[in-house]
Amino acid sequence: MSRRARWMWVAALMALLLMAALGWRGWAARQAAKQQAQAAVVKEPVIELAAVDIAKARSLEINTGVPVSGSLKAVSSALVKARVPGELQGLTVREGDTVTAGQVIARVEPGEYNQRVLQAEQQADAARAQVDIAQRQYDNNAALVNQGFISRTALDTSQANLNAAKASHRATQAAAEIARKSVADTILRAPISGQISQRLAQPGERVAPEARIVEIVDVSRLELEAALSPADSVAVRVGQGASLTVEGVPQPVKATVARINPSTQAGSRSVLVYLQVQPMPGLRQGLFAQGQLATEKQTVLAVPLSAVRTDKPLPYVQAVENGRIAHRAVETGARGAVDGETVVAVQGVAEGAWVLRGAAGSLREGTAVRLPTGVQP
Repeated sequence: MSRRARWMWVAALMALLLMAALGWRGWAARQAAKQQAQAAVVKEPVIELAAVDIAKARSLEINTGVPVSGSLKAVSSALVKARVPGELQGLTVREGDTVTAGQVIARVEPGEYNQRVLQAEQQADAARAQVDIAQRQYDNNAALVNQGFISRTALDTSQANLNAAKASHRATQAAAEIARKSVADTILRAPISGQISQRLAQPGERVAPEARIVEIVDVSRLELEAALSPADSVAVRVGQGASLTVEGVPQPVKATVARINPSTQAGSRSVLVYLQVQPMPGLRQGLFAQGQLATEKQTVLAVPLSAVRTDKPLPYVQAVENGRIAHRAVETGARGAVDGETVVAVQGVAEGAWVLRGAAGSLREGTAVRLPTGVQP
């Protein structure tokens, strides 16, 4: 065999060996990828769901109606104002303090008004003395007229003087009463029982008439003033109930329609409805409340409102199907409250389907999950 032929055989052999090495390397890479995929499948995480994370779509009887919202307002509140000018004294109550009806809140320095009373009383005494003089003069003249010593005109004059003296006496008595009223007005009392919500003046400050001193609020009786459209107000009646969510209060608050304004509001044409709120700890004037006024009952397929997600173009729920998460688009309907939880009517899921509440968060479609022990899929 020639030298050239030997080199050709060697080159062919090396090419075969190179191809075999490349083929083995590709097969090994495919085997490694297959093993990694199998390992990934084996190690796929399964999310354990708690009972508080899921809810069942079920038929419920819910109270439907119109939404209401507004700020809580005390039925009874009062502003204590100064009635007479002067220096404010004795104001010790502050925001949050409790007062009772008739309790002395503060005083206006009464020295000047006491002197006015004394002056008016002395003027009344002087006027009374003038009445006595005019009365004696009239009595004397009446005797002289009867005896024919003076004319009837003199008696008439003494009668007029007596009447003028009595009128002056009555005027001075009225002035004394006004002075005494001014003294009484220097004492500022709480008109209602409640708590101080604002202190608007300071001791030692000189106040003018009608100056605001403190505001008192009775939080034992609160109401919600809600503005409804004319169409929504038609179905509202006194005595209907509502469930409210109040900021800062964890549990729902019940309310009842107490009054309905017979007139619409100028401009907006809305109708004001006043709901009496059930007293409970934590409620304060000014807290924002919203809820639904129950006007009728319906039986619907419902899920918790928090289970309906809106981070896609269409609302959807995260349903648990065959151990995995499936996003199912739904159509929502009437809302209501059941056992203190807001629920919403839905179409697009089967009755009995398990869905994730809002507290469970957003899970990717297809995520493997496991229901709590004892919960049937």
